[in-house]
Amino acid sequence: MAGAKQQSASSALQLRTFRPEDFDTLYEIDQVCYPREIAYSRRELRWYLRLPGAKGIVAEREGQIAGFLLSANWGQVGHIITIDVLEQFRRAGAGSALVRESEARLARQGVTKIEIETAVNNSAAIAFWNKHGYISRGVLKNYYPGGLSAYAMIKPLSAPSGNARS
Repeated sequence: MAGAKQQSASSALQLRTFRPEDFDTLYEIDQVCYPREIAYSRRELRWYLRLPGAKGIVAEREGQIAGFLLSANWGQVGHIITIDVLEQFRRAGAGSALVRESEARLARQGVTKIEIETAVNNSAAIAFWNKHGYISRGVLKNYYPGGLSAYAMIKPLSAPSGNARS
């Protein structure tokens, strides 16, 4: 039965591209998803959204923003900057849907690998990224404020199936 509940919750999820009018809501979500010292300031979040190659994907359920993922790419290397999902939408497929959509969009842009960082003490995030095929390639010492280290994780991407050459 748990699988049926999860399926119906994720089927109502809609993904779309970030719009400027989403900014305040995304900022508020980031503030509740991360500790104060790690959450982005308004200025930082705006800066990331304006990076060349930045892509914001928003997940909505019943008209409410459930979460978002912000990525960027430079040539063949993509980077997931942040993924934020409100607690009431976690473990219902929103995060996984955001990751899959981001990977597909990045692959269409020619990205062949995606990098992320996640705190070494965040076992739920580590398990989430491992489930999606990301592997650790090392530890970044003192990556976060307060001296918290992060795992640098990576996932190779294959070319989108529609772009195969004969």
